[in-house]
Amino acid sequence: MSSLSLAVRDSATMLRRNLLHARRYPSLTLNLLLTPIFLLLLFVYIFGDVMSAGLGGGHADRGEYIAYLVPGILLMTIGGTTVGAAVSVSNDMTEGIIDRFRTMAIHRGSVLIGHVVGSVLQAVLSAVLVGAVGVAIGFRSTDATVLEWLAAFGLVTLFALALTWIAVGLGMISPSAEAASNNALPLIFLPLVSSTFVPVEAMPGWFQPIAEYQPFTPAIETLRGLLLGSGIGNNGWLAVAWCLGLTVFGYFWAKSVFDRHAG
Repeated sequence: MSSLSLAVRDSATMLRRNLLHARRYPSLTLNLLLTPIFLLLLFVYIFGDVMSAGLGGGHADRGEYIAYLVPGILLMTIGGTTVGAAVSVSNDMTEGIIDRFRTMAIHRGSVLIGHVVGSVLQAVLSAVLVGAVGVAIGFRSTDATVLEWLAAFGLVTLFALALTWIAVGLGMISPSAEAASNNALPLIFLPLVSSTFVPVEAMPGWFQPIAEYQPFTPAIETLRGLLLGSGIGNNGWLAVAWCLGLTVFGYFWAKSVFDRHAG
């Protein structure tokens, strides 16, 4: 069997293992999924009238705010779901399963690949479920073409891949599952200080750079542009650059820590 065939076979086995773990212990994924749904409903039905006043020069209605909010919540869902990858990797590192895998004739990188692919699949599925909730409460994307929908799906997947590699690296360096969950908090916190809920221009001047110069805001603005037919500007290139940069950094970081541990 060739090296490539061995890698694909073992990675598929590790992917199946991680998906089975997620199915047997759904509480973490469920908790991470319920948070963006709760925030979506909270900001639409409790704060929606107030928040919508900040859009369109103060003349936007709740429906327009739903359209504005849902793309940001979708990427917030991605950030929250990938925290599960950090916890799962930390469990493997601290419970000795990595040492057991070292004694088996399996492809070395398949352990990480299984975690990454499994997390990306869960993140994308979670975003689809949250998007369905958004549609149920009134979100519509009538102006988006098929190509724009495909581009939006590609962006969500690429963003999930980037954050998953970062989460895997965080899980690698964490001494326990609890520490991994705490270390991954920026993946949940950053969307809260981005353009998820209000435009960057509506924020205090001293706070705007914090919201603008981070990965979530250009990705959210790009997703809005694709789904709502609004302008994207430079946000598309910035979003792709952030995703590729985080993916490369997370990959080499996680691989380096894994090699040191398993070497």
